[in-house]
Amino acid sequence: MTWTWARGAQGFGTGYTPGPDVDEAVRALAAELPGGGTEGMRRAFESSALASSEEERRLSRMLAEVLWPPGLTDQIRQVSARLGRPLMRLQPSPRVAQVPWELLAVDGGDSDVRLMDLVDIATTAPASLRRAGATPTGEDPGSDAVVLVLDPRVPGFRADSPLGSVLGQPGSDPALLSLVQRRLDAGTVVPSVASPAEAFRRTDLDRDRLGEALRKGARRLMYVGHVSGAPVEGGQSEDVTLHLCCGPQTTGLAEPVRTHRPLSAKDLLLGTLPLRADGVPGAQLWPAPPRVALIACESGGDLRFAESFGLATAMIHNGAHLVTATRWVLPTSFAFHRLAGLPESVRPLTEAVVAVDAAHEDRDPVRHLGAWQRQQLDRWRTDGRIEHSPLLWAALTCIVR
Repeated sequence: MTWTWARGAQGFGTGYTPGPDVDEAVRALAAELPGGGTEGMRRAFESSALASSEEERRLSRMLAEVLWPPGLTDQIRQVSARLGRPLMRLQPSPRVAQVPWELLAVDGGDSDVRLMDLVDIATTAPASLRRAGATPTGEDPGSDAVVLVLDPRVPGFRADSPLGSVLGQPGSDPALLSLVQRRLDAGTVVPSVASPAEAFRRTDLDRDRLGEALRKGARRLMYVGHVSGAPVEGGQSEDVTLHLCCGPQTTGLAEPVRTHRPLSAKDLLLGTLPLRADGVPGAQLWPAPPRVALIACESGGDLRFAESFGLATAMIHNGAHLVTATRWVLPTSFAFHRLAGLPESVRPLTEAVVAVDAAHEDRDPVRHLGAWQRQQLDRWRTDGRIEHSPLLWAALTCIVR
């Protein structure tokens, strides 16, 4: 690890850990993260360290002992005393891309001071990433439109299937309805809706409709739904897919799944260039607004690959300045109800969606989201209740260019 200070602070440093120690720590973390499928998620709730406050503190101390240089903690405290809370821009190597750095217990011993108590944290996109978007600087898209893609219906999959609903029955969640109403009151919601409930489980939000909305200009895109990751051992991060309402006849580079063709990161990057002589690059078909939220399973998983060309980095390539994505598989509120016995009125995924929406409306989305995550951590420290566990909220990270 190397670090350097900027913007009013001076200094640099290095840290070193033997490779086998890092590998062992990363394997220990991976064993505790939620997995795909019912059994993988059940294990996360029943035996994962992230579901027990005592075991989670032990895991966070172990990760810090291996991955974090103590000298940097001292520097952070010195700078904070003079200049206030720093922003840490972290560029992880692929093998530590799933580490929830915010949770690291950086004081050593039995102290429960976490890195997120001391700094705001943003994940930096790979330095080699080139942006093809039309907005070269700043974050003014020239439009007040917010594109909302909330739990779209995937053709060929029932609501209770693996690619079914992630937010539950449309209109049944007051907090989500209020979120859409706030966006309606503040400006334009695209695609247009007559009532908040119509924004959920749409059947007409395919890649063409999404591209049309984005090309008209927008200041934000929020997607809540399904992402299917690519195997890290395969090395093809561009094969990760996002699921919209696209049928099997839709033009695209991903193979159909039943009666549905997913939208891949390769589509977002290459568009129709590989498909026909007059093809159009992805940045022209799906230009990304300044702020993008991809709230879905491992939507930021491209950082685990040596060549990062997944959904989050594709959005940055296409023009986004900031993408909020997730490091691992997300449990839905239904999973909390079924596997942890929480009442239906408690909806942890909804709370996360609302928090990301509020952060993306704020002048400083990284700091705003970090403040919400610290609130969740404080609740977790106080009561250790499963709805406040890092299983969900620690997966979120802001990826910046």
